[in-house]
Amino acid sequence: MIEFLSQHSKLIDQVGINALLALSLSISLRAGSLALAQAAFMGIAAYVSSVGAVRLGWNLMAAALLGALAAALVAAVLALPIGKLRGVFLAIATIGFGEIARIVEINWPITGGAEGFSGIPNDASTIWIYATLTVVGVALYLFGRSKLGLAVSATREDENAARGVGIDVAAVRMGTLIAGAIVAGLAGALYAHSNFFITPGDFGFGRMEQILVMCVIGGVTSSAGAILGALLMTVLPELVRFLHDYREVSSGAILLGIILFAPSGIAGLWQRRT
Repeated sequence: MIEFLSQHSKLIDQVGINALLALSLSISLRAGSLALAQAAFMGIAAYVSSVGAVRLGWNLMAAALLGALAAALVAAVLALPIGKLRGVFLAIATIGFGEIARIVEINWPITGGAEGFSGIPNDASTIWIYATLTVVGVALYLFGRSKLGLAVSATREDENAARGVGIDVAAVRMGTLIAGAIVAGLAGALYAHSNFFITPGDFGFGRMEQILVMCVIGGVTSSAGAILGALLMTVLPELVRFLHDYREVSSGAILLGIILFAPSGIAGLWQRRT
């Protein structure tokens, strides 16, 4: 068992980080917001935590918390111009923001530009990653059973009805965007501190696509489903390495199969039985 963990430690760590990213997107999706900026928030926190650790001597906890705070502040500012957008328009706007963030990271000297940022302390252990995932998972579970969680669900189901019972829909959408940014920021900081080197390409549209696929496969409003989707889409490519040259095709086939036979995702399979 110990030998297996040591041989696959990087894969195990990546499962935990991807699970955090999937959870971060599921928070916005619970409110019916197709805000696809998680990769950008991840990158912002990754660079803030990395620069802080290398140049200012921050420890892992301080770097992760301050990186997540930076992502949350950016999300709060972003929420102002996109607050009234819905559906595909919101998705396009947030994807555009992600590209702007990536271009800034490429051209800002402090980030190392296109060549990347190196020398990051490799101190995000498996224990740190899964402790963070556990805290976030429990918090989301409790949140889902709270009155605020019901308000978020009501906003997703029918905005007009939610307003009719006194729910501030705009505040709900802004709150879920910021909360998702915090979780994505934690994932970004842990990703940076589990690798020696990061580049702007790590946080581009391809990463956002992966996060969305994990959520859709797992179940867009289920925390457990998001974690299972992240597990499946992280481990599966390692199990089918002979399809490495066709990874995008195989991922697309899996996504199509889930949409056709389990439109509510993996979580919908057991919810249907209960």
